[in-house]
Amino acid sequence: MLLQRRKIIASLFVGLLLLLTACGNTTTSATKESESADTKKVQTMNGEIEIPINPKRIVAEEYIATLIVLNEKPIGAPGLTLENYYLKDALKGVTSIGTYGKPSTEKIIGLKPDLIITGNGDNYEALSKIAPTVVIPYGELKNAHEELTYFGQLLGNEQEAKEWLAQYDQKIADAKAQVDAIISADASFSIIEDAGKKLYVYGDNFGRGGQPVYQALGRKPPAKFADEIMEKQWAEISEEMLTEYAGDYIILTADTRTLEDFKKDPIWSSLPAVKNDHLYIWPEERSWYYDPTAVLAQVEELTKWLTSKK
Repeated sequence: MLLQRRKIIASLFVGLLLLLTACGNTTTSATKESESADTKKVQTMNGEIEIPINPKRIVAEEYIATLIVLNEKPIGAPGLTLENYYLKDALKGVTSIGTYGKPSTEKIIGLKPDLIITGNGDNYEALSKIAPTVVIPYGELKNAHEELTYFGQLLGNEQEAKEWLAQYDQKIADAKAQVDAIISADASFSIIEDAGKKLYVYGDNFGRGGQPVYQALGRKPPAKFADEIMEKQWAEISEEMLTEYAGDYIILTADTRTLEDFKKDPIWSSLPAVKNDHLYIWPEERSWYYDPTAVLAQVEELTKWLTSKK
């Protein structure tokens, strides 16, 4: 009898032990699932990396406007970005991480980010030691659709991206229709920057108005240099070369000279665009930015001017 009771107790003990082990395994498994559910793997130019599914503390060197559109306000960004003409109000409270291209790793560490986004691959090694870092080189995302779609997928904000792009497309279409109604499709447009002793001509993906004019409004540069400028995206020229690069309309970035100054200049005043009052001048604080928010605002600004030329 005593032996039988001992066998029963032993059996109960083994059963209890197996039950506890099973419970322990279940808890461990659930923890692993929970941890993996908080992150995902994404393919980047630096290989496959693991990032949070819902990052809460993003530091961004680039693409800040798109993050704002997707309701992902960063906690840190370059000081110059915080002065963005089109984003000043939206970026209130964001901490400066220093100079673009050379951010302060100490400041970034102090912000305790869970994700870093940059357009500068040179900083990857240093930044990736702080938090998961995604590098998207400058110019790789060529328009608002590519940019919003990419980040919508990266951050899980696909719906927000689709809704914003739908509104964007409608506003662009309305603006283009207004311009097309009064300006010939054959009219050429030049994007130029007056940089003191130097002049630069730009393509459709280098700021200064290229995105709103060439991409959004569908306008073309003078045929003589169209292929060259769209491939290289920029070219330095002299004032003597202006007649070759000047289109029927000129969108000019200039900070130190006014419209009257250009009208009095012997070279500029000889251009048909200046003679016909088809020269638009704006400062670099409005023309340099090329993010989706800036492009939309620039399209509206340029459309207002172009339609006034009727």
